[in-house]
Parts: sequence; C-alpha cells; structure tokens
Amino acid sequence: MPARKPAQRAKDRTATVTRTTKEVDVTVTLALDGTGKSSAKTGIAFFDHMLEQLGKHAGFDLSVKARGDLDVDAHHTVEDTGIAVGEAVAKALGDKSDIRRFGAATIPLDEALVQVALDLSSRPYLAHDVDAKAKVIGTNYDTRLTEEFLRAFCQAAGVTIHVRLIAGKNPHHIVEAEFKAVARALGDAVAKVPGRGVPSTKGTL
Repeated sequence: MPARKPAQRAKDRTATVTRTTKEVDVTVTLALDGTGKSSAKTGIAFFDHMLEQLGKHAGFDLSVKARGDLDVDAHHTVEDTGIAVGEAVAKALGDKSDIRRFGAATIPLDEALVQVALDLSSRPYLAHDVDAKAKVIGTNYDTRLTEEFLRAFCQAAGVTIHVRLIAGKNPHHIVEAEFKAVARALGDAVAKVPGRGVPSTKGTL
C-alpha cells in the first residue's frame, strides 16, 4: 500500500472558501500574513464589527461576505460564517509546518477582561466560560452567538480554544474583548518559526 502523501504546505498562506446552504451563502477570503486589513458584510452590524476586530488584531487580511436567513434569526449566518472562517484558516495553514502552534492573550476592554489560550492541534475543542448576560447587542446579535461562532470555528479549523471571562459587566465590552483575545492568540499561534518543521513530536498535526 503506497504511503500517504503529506498535506501540501500553503506557501503563500492564503485561502478563499465559499459555503452555500439553503440558509446561508458565505464567502471568506483570508491572508494569514497580512496587515490587518479586514472587512465584513453579513447583515449583522455588530457581528461585522467583531469579524473586523478578528482580522485586525490577528494581523490577517480578512474579507467576509454573507447573505443569510436573517428573517428567521442571526444564528445560521453566525454559525456558518464560523465554519467558513475556520475552513479558510485550516486551508491557509496547509500542513502547519514552521508555525508557533500555541497562542494566548489576556485582553481588557474597560471593566471587561477576557483570557484566551489556544492550540492549533487539529483536535477541535471549545471551553467557553463566559457569561455575556444573554443580551441582544445592536438589532440582531444575541451575545450567546459568540459561543456558537467559536464552536463552529474550532470544529472547522481543528483548534482547541479555552476562553475565560475574568471580569466584566457590559455585554458589548465582554464580547469585543473576547474577539480581540481570540484574534491576538490566533495571530501568535500561526506566526512563522522558520526551520521548525511541524511543531509536534508526532511529526504531523
């Protein structure tokens, strides 16, 4: 039986992913080695702001365009966007050679303080210890959708993420600090470490 070919390394670390269902049509364009240029148009204004925070603070060039069944609610659009962004990250990383792999950040936003640690392990897991007070921000973003976005992202990208709310009262501040912390940790984890190879004793991730 021939040996399995190793995953191809993504030399330019870019990806475009389109996800189309009966509920949502999402297109994500990503460059991991970007300048933080980000834009999002999902029909959910606060979510657009959070996606732009994700790209900006991770140092990615990120473009997200989505049309979903917002007449039902925002859940499908947020979840499927998480899947598409996760798939784009996985695709852009290729075989995960020469990356730092781990990332962590503790980010304040006024009274809110959020801690994130993550591992690009290919083992999807989300531990989400955050109570953002179950409030709608803007016109159609339920704070509980943040966990749904991250869970979908973890599954699609193959990432372990731990999120912990250390302090916070304002739902907007809590969610924004959470997205910024994930962004900073993710940006660190995908950072290049030339010559390191695949950062695992297994030889593969």
